[in-house]
Amino acid sequence: MRSSERLSVALACAEGGWPHDDWPAPDDPYVDRVLRVSPPYRGLRDCAADVVVLRCAEPKVSFPVLLEALGTRSVPVIVVSPRQDTETVVEVFRGGAGYLVEGDYCTHMLSSAVMATTVGHTYLSPSACAALREGARRMPTADDAMERLRALLSPREQQIMELLSTGLGAQEIGLRLRLSEKTVRNNLSNIYAKLDARGGTDAVLRWLGATPVLRT
Repeated sequence: MRSSERLSVALACAEGGWPHDDWPAPDDPYVDRVLRVSPPYRGLRDCAADVVVLRCAEPKVSFPVLLEALGTRSVPVIVVSPRQDTETVVEVFRGGAGYLVEGDYCTHMLSSAVMATTVGHTYLSPSACAALREGARRMPTADDAMERLRALLSPREQQIMELLSTGLGAQEIGLRLRLSEKTVRNNLSNIYAKLDARGGTDAVLRWLGATPVLRT
C-alpha cells in the first residue's frame, strides 16, 4: 500500500452492534471506506480489505471464529470489545491482534490504530495495556524478569519500549522523544534482536512479562 492511499476496513460485527455510525468521517486521513461483514464472517475471504476490525462482546469466542473465516489470508486485525480482563486481552494480543476497550478510545484513535496495523504495529488502548501489565505483575518472578530485560537494553531503548508497550507507534514515539521515525525504527530493530523477539507484539509481551505466564 502506498502512503498516499487511504485504507479499506472490513468491520466484522453483528447487525446493530457497531457504536460509531459516523466513522470514518469524510475527511478521515487514513480510512476511506468500511465494508460490513456479519458473523460467522465468511465474507472475509473474498473481501478486499486492508484491515479487519472485529467488534464483539466475547473475544475468546469470536476471535477464533474470525481467524478461521480468514483462512490463509494474512490481514491485520483489531478487536474492539467491552472486555478488559487480563486473560482475554493477552490471548487476543498473543494472537497478533490489536485491542481497543470500549469507552477507552475515540474514533481518531481507532483510525490511527487501523493505520498502525498496516506497518506492523499492534495497537492497544490504555485499559488493554493496563491489563497486560497486570498479567505481568501476577508472575512470581516478574520483578526479576523485568530486571534481566532492562539490563539488555540501553536507557534510550528502555524509553522506547515503555512507550511501545502503551500502544504508541514509531512516529508517535519519535514525537515524544524528539527523534526521527527512522531512528526509532532502527532502535526497535536492535531491541527486537536483543529480546529475541519476532516483532513489536512479541517484544511487548516479553517486556511486560506476559509471554512466560502463558507458555505451555
